[in-house]
Amino acid sequence: MDEKDREIIRLLQKGLPLTPEPFKELGDKLWIDETSVISRLARMRQEGVIRHFGAFFDSKRLGRSGALAAMTLPEDKIEKVAAVINAFPGVTHNYVREGTPNIWFTLNAANDDERAKMAAEISAAADGARVDLFPTKRMFKVMVNLD
Repeated sequence: MDEKDREIIRLLQKGLPLTPEPFKELGDKLWIDETSVISRLARMRQEGVIRHFGAFFDSKRLGRSGALAAMTLPEDKIEKVAAVINAFPGVTHNYVREGTPNIWFTLNAANDDERAKMAAEISAAADGARVDLFPTKRMFKVMVNLD
């Protein structure tokens, strides 16, 4: 990464301009052209510097049912179950942590019944391991801008 890459990331952390040509607007601020902004973002994504680039929506306000989920799995089942979890389009995060439970992920579905069905499918893939759901009770939005 060079300083222009860092500047692009700094600006994007504040939000993508809601204009017909947002990457041109970013480029104008950085004294580079729109194509350069887009190609730099693509390269950073390919290199793994940027993991996700996209909008975050308030699923509850959209009428959807979301929850943080957790499971306790033996080490030898983690990869297999993670692949099942990641196959659902409503999963935005999935990670391993030390301790119990050791797998944490999000489930976002059209409604509570669909969310329960997803959890049941994941449980079945994990030989019946329980999926604990922790629906949002109160939302806290923490803004973190990384330098």
